[in-house]
Amino acid sequence: MKSQLVKWGRRFCLIGLLVMSWLLTTVNTQAKTYQIGTDVTYPPFEFANDQNKYVGIDIDIINAVAKAEGFKVNTKQVGFNAAVQSAQAGQLDGIIAGMTITKDRQAKFDFGTPYFKTGVIMAVGKDSSITSLKQLKGKRVALKTGTAAAQYANSLKKKYGFKTVTFDDSNNMYQDVLTGNSVACFEDQPVMQYAINQGMKLKIVTKPANGGWYGFAVKKGTHKELIRQFNVGFKKIKKNGTYDKIVAKYLGNDGKSAVKGKTFTIGTDVTFPPFEFANKNNRYVGIDIDLLKKIAQDQGFHVKVKPLGFNSSVQAVESGQIDAVMAGMSITPERQAKLDFSKPYFTSGVVMATSEKGQVKNLKQLRGKKVAIKTGTAGAQYANSIKKKYGFKTVTFDDSNNMYQDVLTGNSAACFEDQPVMRYAIKKGTNLKIVTKPQLKAPYGFAVKKGTNQELLTAFNKGLSNIKASGTYNDIKAKYLGEDQQKKSVSEPQSNEDRTFIGLIKQNKDALWSGFVQTMWLTVISIIFATILGIIVGLMGVVPVKFFNWLSSIIIYLFRGMPLLVLALFIYTGIPSLTGQKIPAFVAGTITLTLNEGAYIAAFVKGGIEAVDQGQMEAARSLGLPFGKAMRKVILPQGMKIMIPSFINQFIITLKDTSILSVIGILELTQTGKIIIARNLEGFKVWTIIAVIYVVVITLLTWASNWVQRRTEG
Repeated sequence: MKSQLVKWGRRFCLIGLLVMSWLLTTVNTQAKTYQIGTDVTYPPFEFANDQNKYVGIDIDIINAVAKAEGFKVNTKQVGFNAAVQSAQAGQLDGIIAGMTITKDRQAKFDFGTPYFKTGVIMAVGKDSSITSLKQLKGKRVALKTGTAAAQYANSLKKKYGFKTVTFDDSNNMYQDVLTGNSVACFEDQPVMQYAINQGMKLKIVTKPANGGWYGFAVKKGTHKELIRQFNVGFKKIKKNGTYDKIVAKYLGNDGKSAVKGKTFTIGTDVTFPPFEFANKNNRYVGIDIDLLKKIAQDQGFHVKVKPLGFNSSVQAVESGQIDAVMAGMSITPERQAKLDFSKPYFTSGVVMATSEKGQVKNLKQLRGKKVAIKTGTAGAQYANSIKKKYGFKTVTFDDSNNMYQDVLTGNSAACFEDQPVMRYAIKKGTNLKIVTKPQLKAPYGFAVKKGTNQELLTAFNKGLSNIKASGTYNDIKAKYLGEDQQKKSVSEPQSNEDRTFIGLIKQNKDALWSGFVQTMWLTVISIIFATILGIIVGLMGVVPVKFFNWLSSIIIYLFRGMPLLVLALFIYTGIPSLTGQKIPAFVAGTITLTLNEGAYIAAFVKGGIEAVDQGQMEAARSLGLPFGKAMRKVILPQGMKIMIPSFINQFIITLKDTSILSVIGILELTQTGKIIIARNLEGFKVWTIIAVIYVVVITLLTWASNWVQRRTEG
């Protein structure tokens, strides 16, 4: 009996503990449900959709943060003013309503991590002739109560002499402009842009001003744990990409993009930091690359970045080998004749730089001197336009580093370069100084071949507008140029990298190995095809048929006499221009080497056979052997001994010739070296490493050649 009572007692205690645990859990869960106030008519940040369900950037962000941090939110759509007052009165735990962080508000609220950058713009009716603030004198302007835009407009109205009328929501403010009661309204840019995209017949006529950040807020001194959870959760959704997806959902791809899901090949110049270059992990980064990826993400398409170099990129897009080019390319009338450009995404200017110890300080001092320029750039265009006036000569280079080195070694007195690129190089340790103010200011643009890929161009423009509205554009610029309030330095501080030979090899071993493998693949595959072609063409030159003799001579003459660089560009960019068919760079490179090296092999095959005493063939034929059998059994065995050293030498020459294919963007050893140097500007050390690799491989091949030669002679 006693034992049964003990058992029942234990069961009762266990049940009691379970009940208490459930009650505590329930109470705890309820304690983690926060009341969050929002606006109701502030799309795309908060608004009711077709099913009268409240959605928007703010709503999705607070829900995503709550999910990440394990608390719940009950959003209350009470309007902006009411939300602010309710939070101050303690009726709400927090507020997220496109609320700009201002000093006045910081006196009454504690803000979480800023989550969206914005600026105030002025909008007018679609057919309005008003284009500036000066035209508002004596007129009425519509504002929304309590917003940063209203605050900004009120700060200007005395200066520009306009009157204001306020509304509680954005829609009534817009309608006041549309009906003509007010001539303009002030609104946050993303909100106004969204309204226009949705069909609102207004237009934006001023650039964003009074820039600021939206923030999640709680009453000052309260809900510190909620602010902490918001900051931690926001960091998580930024890191896992949820934030970008939310912003893109409302400001980016609306599902109607014609390029959604498609993949485009974009040519670029990866030796043009800070716009495009390979970082210390040999991943392509830079302003252009980051902008392109963000725009692609915003518009739902994919990009395959092809590091071709500036000139090759332009030629490749013209020939249809790639879909577009984004390589810090200035928009000029000459280029607009062949390419369609996007809206400008960056404005640059050309500066002149000289050696730190140089005496040249202005253009007049260049008379009789030599100036280094980079092929096809705005800097080159500017230099060529003034060289007659100032009496200097120019020398051109394919990449910036060689141009800088020409000045540093004293071969050239100065060089011309885009200002941000020159500034970046100097920050990275290049001993040059800028001596002129920016000239020939021109905007950079994303370009496609004229009349083609218009859907891609439209998507780029739309995506660019969206990432500007979200603040991502400014973040990317600040990341590489150290601009804006963030004042960050360039992303690749020089001091973090080991610049010794060993350090450079360790940092770039994967890229160097990849370049070496690509070089060997190109060499081996090309020499196989070249050998087959060379033997066929060489035999054609010795058979007793004049047509084949003539054809063999023509092939040898044509491809042996054509510069390899010209042949490569002709195959990669010339043929696609005529046929409209793309040729992959590796295939184009293999064909180039096959034709060029095959012509040389044909020449020594023909020469090797002809070097065999003619009496050998005559003797074989006199014994009744047909020509083919006499050739196989008598002539070729003797001719091969003569040809083998030449075959080995041709293999070595083919290996070295692969470096020329860097011009069409093949990432062999030379192109790999250019890309590494573009990042660290250690030209001497990197080229020494590349040269040593070539010398080691060629030495091994030479030993093999000598061994084979000894064996065949034995």
